[in-house]
Formats: sequence, C-alpha cells, structure tokens
Amino acid sequence: MKVRLLSHTPEPEKLVATAAKLCYSSSDVDRLMEGLTPEKVESFVDMLASIGHESPVEHASFTFAIEGISRACSHQLVRHRIASYSQKSQRYVNENGFEFVTPPAIEECPEAKAEFEKQMAQITEGYEKIAALLTEMHTKTLMDEGLDEKTARSRAVKKANEDARFVLPNACETKIIVTMNVRTLLNFFRHRCCSRAQWEIKAVADEMLRLCCEVAPNLFKKAGPSCVMLGRCPEGKMSCGKMAQVTEEYKKMKADIREREQ
Repeated sequence: MKVRLLSHTPEPEKLVATAAKLCYSSSDVDRLMEGLTPEKVESFVDMLASIGHESPVEHASFTFAIEGISRACSHQLVRHRIASYSQKSQRYVNENGFEFVTPPAIEECPEAKAEFEKQMAQITEGYEKIAALLTEMHTKTLMDEGLDEKTARSRAVKKANEDARFVLPNACETKIIVTMNVRTLLNFFRHRCCSRAQWEIKAVADEMLRLCCEVAPNLFKKAGPSCVMLGRCPEGKMSCGKMAQVTEEYKKMKADIREREQ
C-alpha cells in the first residue's frame, strides 16, 4: 500500500480562517486576510472546532494517490460520496497476471496462504482464458461487420476485458486518486480510523490523516476516530474498549509530527 498527498489547497488553514472570519465581519476579504497572523489563524480554526461550525472547512481540499490496495478496500472508500475519484479501470486495463492483496491473517497462516495463492493462480488462469476466447469471438464478429483485422482486434480486447473482469476477486490490486474537502476528511477519519474499521482501509485512513496533519496540524488537531473527535465511543456494546489507549496513540502521532516540523 502506498498513499501520497499529491496536492492541497494553498494555505488551507488561512483560507478556512478567512472564510470563518468573513461570517462575523463587515471587512472586505483582502483586509481580513492581511490581519490573519499564524496565531489568529490557529485561534479561528480552534474556535470553529469548539462551536461545531463546519462549513468553512469545506473550502480546503486534499488530493491523494492511493496505490496497492484491494478492490475490497476501494469499494469501501468510494462509499464516502462527497469526494471525487479516478480509479484504474478493469474495463480498459487488461488484468492478465493481476497483482493481488493478501490479508495479514492469511499471510500468517501457511495453510491459508497456500490455498489463497492457489485460488489466485486459478482465477488468473481463468481470467486470461476467458479474455482470450472473448477477444477471438468479438474480433470475428467485428470483421464480419466490415472492420479490418487490426481495428477489430483492438476493439475486441476492450469488449473482452469488460466481461472477463467478472471473475476477478476482491483481492485484485487497484489504484485510485481521491479528492476530499476537509469536512469530508474529518468524517472519513471518524469512521475509518476506528479500530473496528476493516484493517486495510484503516491503514489508508491513518496514513491520509498523518499526511494531512503535516500540512494543516490545526485543522486536523482533533481528527481521528470518534473517541478522539468526540471524546466518547458511539459503538455501544461493539466498542473495542480501548478508548484511552487509542486516544493516546493519535495524540502521540500528532505530537511527533509537530516536533519534526519545528
């Protein structure tokens, strides 16, 4: 798994503070921005978090490249609807010899790992065979319709991939670029940094949070799972029961980032 921060809104905290201050001031925007010292920016961002005024943080966004995750993980990621996604297509990209993600628990169990890899090999073989058969069928059909062989085969490959992908597993590796505004990110972290989240998307969320904290530590000062953001666990009897430990882990992560940045 590889997560990179590709871009973000320039001076995201200052932009958010400007938007927030505008709501409470009659001054023009240029004057508002001129008066925003780093200390005032931090104060305004803290004030927004304390009163629950979330709309100003929507003006700042972050774009990530996420590689080496499974389709099972990406399906969870795209359920966060207020975001933009661009994902490697299994329709236009041939998956012969596809890479796959092995869950840690399977990796730790030799018998399970052997069976898992056996199944991946069989699926790979099946996918390639189906794609080849469909390519030949579609090529013939398109040539019968009057296309030359080169053009017919090029189009046939895409049509073959479209249907052959139905046999591909959740483990199949994918790549995706995602853009979220800060409000969406805070919601994403609240759900996906939780210890009850699936291990892979939690790892993605934790790394995204770390990258965000490096750029905008004040905006993400209280970001993390619900127990960190809310000071309580909403999971009821499903709680992991480790609220104090989890809270301390995220505090340490953010403190370490601040220390490195100083």
